[in-house]
Amino acid sequence: MLRTHTCGELRLEHVGLTVTLCGWVQRTRDKGGILWVDLRDRYGLTQLALEEGVETTEVREQARQLGREFVLQVTGRVSERHSKNDKIPTGGIEIRVEKLDVLNPAKLPPFLIEDETDGGDDLRLKYRYLDLRRNTVRQNLMLRHRVAQATRRYLDGQDFIEVETPVLIKSTPEGARDFVVPSRMNPGEFYALPQSPQTFKQLLMVSGFDRYFQIVKCFRDEDLRADRQPEFTQIDCEMSFVEQEDILNTFEGLVQYLFREVKGVEIGTLPRMTYADAMRLYGNDKPDTRFGMPFVELNELVKGHSFPVFEAAGLVIGICATGAATYTRKQLDELTDYVKRPQIGATGLVYARVEADGQVKSSVDKFYAQEELQKWKVAFNAQPGDLLLVLAGEPNKTRKALSELRLEMGSRLGLRDKDTFSALWVVDFPLLEFNEEEGRYFAMHHPFTSPKPEDVPLLDSPDTIGEVRANAYDMVVNGVEVGGGSIRIHDRGVQARMFSLLGFSDEEAKAQFGFLLDAFEYGAPPHGGIAFGFDRLCSLFGGADSIRDFIAFPKNNSGRDVMIDSPSPISEVQLKELSIKTAVVGK
Repeated sequence: MLRTHTCGELRLEHVGLTVTLCGWVQRTRDKGGILWVDLRDRYGLTQLALEEGVETTEVREQARQLGREFVLQVTGRVSERHSKNDKIPTGGIEIRVEKLDVLNPAKLPPFLIEDETDGGDDLRLKYRYLDLRRNTVRQNLMLRHRVAQATRRYLDGQDFIEVETPVLIKSTPEGARDFVVPSRMNPGEFYALPQSPQTFKQLLMVSGFDRYFQIVKCFRDEDLRADRQPEFTQIDCEMSFVEQEDILNTFEGLVQYLFREVKGVEIGTLPRMTYADAMRLYGNDKPDTRFGMPFVELNELVKGHSFPVFEAAGLVIGICATGAATYTRKQLDELTDYVKRPQIGATGLVYARVEADGQVKSSVDKFYAQEELQKWKVAFNAQPGDLLLVLAGEPNKTRKALSELRLEMGSRLGLRDKDTFSALWVVDFPLLEFNEEEGRYFAMHHPFTSPKPEDVPLLDSPDTIGEVRANAYDMVVNGVEVGGGSIRIHDRGVQARMFSLLGFSDEEAKAQFGFLLDAFEYGAPPHGGIAFGFDRLCSLFGGADSIRDFIAFPKNNSGRDVMIDSPSPISEVQLKELSIKTAVVGK
């Protein structure tokens, strides 16, 4: 080894020891008579000291030529610092340098490699290998490592087997758009990169593996956002001979274990909420339950009072913001502008304050007498000092808009603390959802999800198909869906029926999924599973909004790796080998 210790290792008990360190120059401070160099590696930072009359002139002159990010090997004696730094673990010591070797000089970096850098997102992505030297970024990847290792420990302790599944697979419909890969040996034919190992993990259950997991790369060609990348990682799991309750208990245990091991937090037993209640109370199938503010429906109270907006609305619904009655007119106008943004889509906002004396003052006082407004207060269980915020319109659109307003108020009132964690299971999702444009049903999760056994008869009538519930479940933490899964269909006949409901002909189902249907004829066990968004879990533990901060080499919002300039054209020779001609057609 070129070093005897790391830059984060030495303490006062090492004083007097001669050591050799290697690392990067963080900064130098030249005070004339004494020169200090901060040397950094993955483990920490150690101060080097070179004093006139103590260290040799040759070594001191070498040190004066150092620039940021030079790679050094230094040998010297550990000494107690006169002015200690209690902000770093090595702050009690310094190294009196006896020998200094520059292993590699460095150009001046394009941004400061500090916790608080002057580099913007694009610049740091272009020089990601430099960005990864920053403590904050490195700590994110160290956290990711700890989550991965804790996951493997827990699942290994539960008798799960880690099995790798193929990356070059068959392109299938449903779900997001596939990334496709041309085959040189099979001209005109393509592989797809897996959106998930769904069919393979089911085949492993048919194979008798019983309990499978994999920390696996997945690929989806879809528009990007803070919690989405074209390639991402899942904790993918499947179990045989289980019912829904077995899955929930096993993986509730996993998440409790991860919070305990990684965050030192006990999250307790996860409550269950039906999809129907989540939509009714929060307008969202992944509700943030760190705070209350549930929806209150007001149709029966507000209709018949000649207020045109409420009279024309299919749904009038609101929330009670505790303690927000002090909001000024300017703040209320800001909220109105917020809900009228195109991406939210409300037409306006009605508000009512509960005054200190219990009276209710609203923006619609001329339509509603105090007696009627008092009924609003009772419906919301509002107290003096509370603010009622009400939206009206088409039911689905209005619930969605109020969900966004609720989250906005939660943020404004400081109710969405990143160090507070509230987790729950959302269960009983609809099995199918109807697409008006295409005139057919789509699977809400995927085509392999089984219906609730008691709802199977509802599949027989077109009038009741939409009422069928799925044997599916999502885990939600702080308003983020961190995992989801289902009990799968394991019977060929039921699976073929599902494909038919989704608009597949027998021939199409055979062509796309014949391998799975055939496998079901060879003794498929009842099975189910779940997949967790590994990157999302890491960002949640790290208190960040974007999963990009926890991926070593992420893409930008256009799906580009600006560091290696990818995607990029390939040569005519490669295209010819693949039997492909390209013609870029404008959208």
